[in-house]
Amino acid sequence: MPTLGMSHVAFCVRDMEKSLAFYQGALGFRVLNDRRQDTTTGGLPHVYKHRRATRRQVTLAYGEGDARPQLVMTEHPGEPPDGEPIKLDQIGISHLSFTVPSVAQLTQQLLAKGYQTSGPPDAFQDQAGRVRTVFFFDPDGILVQFDEGSGG
Repeated sequence: MPTLGMSHVAFCVRDMEKSLAFYQGALGFRVLNDRRQDTTTGGLPHVYKHRRATRRQVTLAYGEGDARPQLVMTEHPGEPPDGEPIKLDQIGISHLSFTVPSVAQLTQQLLAKGYQTSGPPDAFQDQAGRVRTVFFFDPDGILVQFDEGSGG
């Protein structure tokens, strides 16, 4: 059976407020849902590496309406997360990528807010000297790529 599309991308964060400052504050995502959930019942104990008592789950969207795919961030209040972010040559989902109208403008805005690129910003220049793609680290060190495009 073919899929109908992608519904969401989910990832675990260390500090929900810092992650919301990046995805909501700096990138303009909207919070659709912010809830706490018991992770000791139903199917949830079967999808965790470690037993967790509860999770805070925040669903984010961009643009107007019920945009897809959505981002779903999970934090486990009072319980430290496990693991480290990965790079492009490691198994797993290595990064998130978004299309923006101007990579140069977004790069300057994010650098001014204290966010860091994965390498010197000029390392991403193409042969014409323009930066049309760039990788930043989110507050947890997850790679976030931005590509320049028309958005349409």
